[in-house]
Amino acid sequence: MSSRAPRRYGEPTRLLVAGVALLALSGIGPRDRFTWFLETGPVLIGAPLLVVTYRRFPLTPLLYRLLFVHAAVLMLGGHYTYAEVPLGQWVKDWLGLARNHYDRLGHFAQGFIPAVLIREILLRRTPLRPGGWLFVLVTAVALAVSALYELIEWWTALATGEAAQAFLGTQGDPWDTQWDMFLALVGSVLSQITLAHLHDRQLALLARSKSTHRRAEKPRPGSCRPTPDA
Repeated sequence: MSSRAPRRYGEPTRLLVAGVALLALSGIGPRDRFTWFLETGPVLIGAPLLVVTYRRFPLTPLLYRLLFVHAAVLMLGGHYTYAEVPLGQWVKDWLGLARNHYDRLGHFAQGFIPAVLIREILLRRTPLRPGGWLFVLVTAVALAVSALYELIEWWTALATGEAAQAFLGTQGDPWDTQWDMFLALVGSVLSQITLAHLHDRQLALLARSKSTHRRAEKPRPGSCRPTPDA
């Protein structure tokens, strides 16, 4: 194994181990086991996909870190249910709010972090380049993902009835769905405004690293490949 391997695998591996540990902790005595499965579903699906695709399609360090933060937000909400996360309760009591706003944070993150993932996929797999069209498409897809999540909440409520109340987390707010999508929209826009330059630099470094790796693996002209013994 080359000397580059520890640096290449180090941080993603550490984030994966920390994420698995947090997932295990969140699954110990959650307020509602069904809600825990629903809230941590993206983590249970996404983490294995990241592992399987790592060698073929490694992501930027920025994106791995953001995905870890998003997973932590989901797992905390899954353990307590979004309406009862202590952090949200403290803020509610401190500011005299009418409801626990932790779910607002979750939906803001649902736009802020997936926007970087969408941006990275579009820049690496399509002819799109940084600019207006990329910004519009990333924002549109992030908002579509948020809308799809709201539809999933609706379908789950129709299928399971009262069992999905904690998953819905409306807390009596008739505009909860609209707030959720609006905050995801704000998150996606703010994410692109604040992180685009850093993301572009890391994408350039990743492209150079992959190019160097390919050149290192390619046999030099005139070199002899080892042949099996006769």
